[in-house]
Amino acid sequence: MTKISFFDRRVIENFLKTTSGISAALSLLVLFVDIPAECKTTYGWIFIGLLILIYLVIWMWSNNLNKIDINVEGSEVTIKVGDIFLESGLKAIAFNEYFDTLVDNKIIAESSLNGIFIKKFLGVPVSDLDIYIEKYSFENSEIIESNPERKSGKKVRHQIGTICVYKDFLLTAFTKFDDSNKATLTMPEYLEFLINFWDKVNNVYAQQSVSTPVFGSGITRIKGHKNISDEDLLKIMLWTFRISEMRFKYPARLTVVIHKDKIDKINLLDIKSARNGV
Repeated sequence: MTKISFFDRRVIENFLKTTSGISAALSLLVLFVDIPAECKTTYGWIFIGLLILIYLVIWMWSNNLNKIDINVEGSEVTIKVGDIFLESGLKAIAFNEYFDTLVDNKIIAESSLNGIFIKKFLGVPVSDLDIYIEKYSFENSEIIESNPERKSGKKVRHQIGTICVYKDFLLTAFTKFDDSNKATLTMPEYLEFLINFWDKVNNVYAQQSVSTPVFGSGITRIKGHKNISDEDLLKIMLWTFRISEMRFKYPARLTVVIHKDKIDKINLLDIKSARNGV
């Protein structure tokens, strides 16, 4: 999938920056080296071919870019393809508003980040995690209500954006569940989640680096925005991070980890250019 057009302005600018140095070096070279007249045409075509090759390499590199580093209001932010479970520091895992732990492909899908965490990385019986969450010291404002009528799953509903720190994981209440245990979220709720999440991270990160997925990528239908892309979600995440009070002090940083199957939907050159004011 081609994300960047062949004659994209940023590709042209990178090409000109790269070739300006080469041109300057060649200009100096010809001052001291005489090129035979019969070879000038051949060398000229070789030079043109080299320029075309350089342009193609820059264009292909731009389309296959899988990691960028940007600065957001003084915080170092890395956006890259990878596996969040291999990252150092704290790792954010999105739960639903009940902090359910039942991986049955109804409440929690096995293939979701939430399901993978519980099935492969929990390291203890799920009941231990349930007890830990039940006894966790949530603030009063983070517990919305008890829902005894709920037929399956837990009964206590939390404010979206609430965080439960478990070992080196930040378990966070992300999605709302309807009566059929179907994950739903509106755009205002998505923004509410992110604003609350950054504020909570600010309270608990303790100078550690934090890694997050692209929240909402392939997991939740955002009502009224069926065609919203992963790139749009990433841009919204960065925007809410920028306007929040959350700031990472060096060497701590924020890393947004993109699944390898999703990178074709995200133009990192666009993200980097936007943050650099290009």
